Amino acid sequence: MPVVLVALPLAARGRLPDRMATHWGGPSGAPDGASSFGGAVAFPVAVWAVLVLGVAAFAAARTWAATALLPGGVALVGAQTVVVRANLDQGDWRRADLPDLWVAVAVCAAVVAAAAAGWFTDRRAGVPGGGRPPARGPVMDVPAGERLVWLARTSNPWLHLTAAVLGAAAAVGAVAGAGGLVDGPVWFVVPLAFAALAVLACSSVRARVTGEGLEVAFGPLGWPVRRWPAAVVESARVEERRPAQVGGWGYRLSGLGTTVMLRAGECLVVRAGGKDFAVSVDDAARGAALLNSLARCGGGGGGVERR
Repeated sequence: MPVVLVALPLAARGRLPDRMATHWGGPSGAPDGASSFGGAVAFPVAVWAVLVLGVAAFAAARTWAATALLPGGVALVGAQTVVVRANLDQGDWRRADLPDLWVAVAVCAAVVAAAAAGWFTDRRAGVPGGGRPPARGPVMDVPAGERLVWLARTSNPWLHLTAAVLGAAAAVGAVAGAGGLVDGPVWFVVPLAFAALAVLACSSVRARVTGEGLEVAFGPLGWPVRRWPAAVVESARVEERRPAQVGGWGYRLSGLGTTVMLRAGECLVVRAGGKDFAVSVDDAARGAALLNSLARCGGGGGGVERR
């Protein structure tokens, strides 16, 4: 990554001004900050070094190093590309216009990288607790000929509010730009819209256990959805977890595996394929007991449905 960050400006050195625009602000989006060529090269490399050292310094961070380093590196390369493109063939840094399309591409690339890193880390998360298998969870008797269903919902009003604020800011920016009320680019609308959708998807959750297994649906529209067939569930249990343990609110990746943290307290923790997935919901004990019972008999079943 440092090689790419340094190579980008060096490859275009002959077409760049001695001082390069590195910051754009104000309603017009005009450049309002500059740096020497050496400073423009060194700054993103220094940020990358701090990010790597931070991950290496904390043992808990090493399990999700890819989640931090991959999107961080992509964002830095994208930012460096935008800076080089804006200053290309400009005799004075004050004439460097911010390329909106390049900014949007860089933001989208960082979002995709974050999602890919999260998926990769989630799939490769190891056994928590030093490799010891988790304790077996509760079970319940499922009467013959009956199909039991467990359903729980949880939402976080603060995440709903955050999503609403981000969405409103994106909408106002888009309207202002389309109506010509703001001079210059309104590229900030793209990351705001992405952030609003991401926060909204993590603001509420619905967990459902049926004869087929566990289904966890995200957001007010119930999408996206994650499913675990009963046949692949190794165990289900209840754990008390807090945001500080898993790295914050929302969809979190940590040494404990994946956690959907919407409120502190009891979580339904499901183990499948050697990896843990936890979701903070009420009445988690009954959900775990039903899921364990279904997993023992491989799922399925028919008859009368009871909730």
